[in-house]
Amino acid sequence: MPHIPRSYSHLTEQALLLLGKRIRLARKRRRMSEQDLASRIGVARSTMQLIEKGTPSVAVGLVFEAATITGVDLFVPEATTLAPQLERTDDKLALMPGSIRKPASEADFDDDF
Repeated sequence: MPHIPRSYSHLTEQALLLLGKRIRLARKRRRMSEQDLASRIGVARSTMQLIEKGTPSVAVGLVFEAATITGVDLFVPEATTLAPQLERTDDKLALMPGSIRKPASEADFDDDF
């Protein structure tokens, strides 16, 4: 199966680049080499370089792990405030329908009595 290149929005590309640069900055402030951080995450140094470049094909879990290890804030300044936000989001999701279906078009209905 041929590889089809994926395009990303400008905002997505900027966000990935920003997160990668923040990880690089935090790593250097902690005086960690690329190899040190890569070893802590369990990836190759080349993957660590892709994370810091903001490459979108890197698994999000690896990027978040790199951010966590280097102390980069992901969503909130402290990890202890993440649990209440998760609970609130779960409450909101509970109010949403279980599945979303495309509305049927009028042509699908036979309402001629």
